[in-house]
Amino acid sequence: MPDLVAHLRRAALPLQDKDDLAPLLDAVGNARYVLMGEASHGTHEFYTWRCALTKELIRQKRCAFIAVEGDWPDCYRLNRYVKGYPDCGQSAEEVLQTFDRWPTWMWANREIIELAEWLRRHNESLPQDEPVGFYGLDVYSLWESMEAVVGYLESQDPELARDARAAYKCFEPYGGDAHAYARATLMAPRSCEKQVMDVLHKLRARMPEYQEDGREVLYNVEQNALIARGAEEYYRAMVRGGPDSWNVRDRHMMETLERLIAHHGHKARAVVWEHNTHVGDARYTDMEEAGLFNLGQLVREKHPAPGQTFLLGFGTHHGTVMAGYEWGAPMERMQVPPAREGSLEDLLHQACNAASDAHEKAWDRLMLIFDGTADGGVPGLDAVIDHRAIGVVYNPRTERWGNYVPSIVPRRYDAFIFVDSSRALDALHLPPDMHQQPPDTWPSGT
Repeated sequence: MPDLVAHLRRAALPLQDKDDLAPLLDAVGNARYVLMGEASHGTHEFYTWRCALTKELIRQKRCAFIAVEGDWPDCYRLNRYVKGYPDCGQSAEEVLQTFDRWPTWMWANREIIELAEWLRRHNESLPQDEPVGFYGLDVYSLWESMEAVVGYLESQDPELARDARAAYKCFEPYGGDAHAYARATLMAPRSCEKQVMDVLHKLRARMPEYQEDGREVLYNVEQNALIARGAEEYYRAMVRGGPDSWNVRDRHMMETLERLIAHHGHKARAVVWEHNTHVGDARYTDMEEAGLFNLGQLVREKHPAPGQTFLLGFGTHHGTVMAGYEWGAPMERMQVPPAREGSLEDLLHQACNAASDAHEKAWDRLMLIFDGTADGGVPGLDAVIDHRAIGVVYNPRTERWGNYVPSIVPRRYDAFIFVDSSRALDALHLPPDMHQQPPDTWPSGT
């Protein structure tokens, strides 16, 4: 596809330091929902460039919070730290060391430490009632969220705490194993759905009595009760197979995002970090044929007015990545082989190296900003193209049979950042012999 490579080179903007993000910030405009993707959950450059852009969105656009593809209880601990709450920890690293749900490296990494410490310093310069928060959107934390609800009620409302403990005992036979609970519901019609709903309803009915605890504390306990409800539904759907569990999860993330907007004020602006498969509009991939929708699609559908949403994708051609060979396996720094021939990443790799004359240098990174037309302003890009997606579970040797999502790229995203050669992020929980030097490729000036 030599013509498409040439068109991509002409449309692309080089990306060397944070000042090069100015056209992207202009394109974001006054969007209230800025969703940033990643082609893997373990790539240093995806995190650092999202950090650089997020800081500018907070500084220039006054975004009110960051919401990520992470567990609410874990992320709320980091939220307390960046806001400087009492007894919130001595450092971001201390807080992130407590993130122990696999895959720990997604948020317990030095890239997030840098962002969290910057956010703490930034919040110190803001009025006390306007700190920028950090929250998790995900639905996995069934047991942790139930414990958080009971823990709050034990100090504030012992009677309701007893009711909540009694209701949550429905899960007790499964020993803290959500998958065991889910499998049990597959074999028998009994579930704990009614019990988690009862706790949520009773909590909401009594919340006016707890107002002296403050909006943020009450928001946190209510959100944990909502997560218990959502997680119970998610794990039941997961064992049945099909698209239901994916859709339950992304619908929960959408509902949480909308609740965060309401909590921060109807004019608040949000920055969201998730995988490309959640951020890039599912309607322009093969996900729709499988009955799947995602967060990016839901946000666009809920807020269709021009300029309300902005979806940014990321990709890389080759390098290394942090991942595991199977769910729950030890994290490993794996090789990412050169992208499949004819894929988006292969075409962008060629575009990076398609210097028009001897005086023009090859690029290490580039940025595409689409113009809203079918091809995004890049002739030929309206065709379906394979686009790489690496999850927390990854096997480079089998990549040729998977890991690519057929996509109409300029409809799936509003812009795209490409890193030709990337490296694994710097995780906190690595064995000593796997630790590398602190990151030295941050976008300058951040």
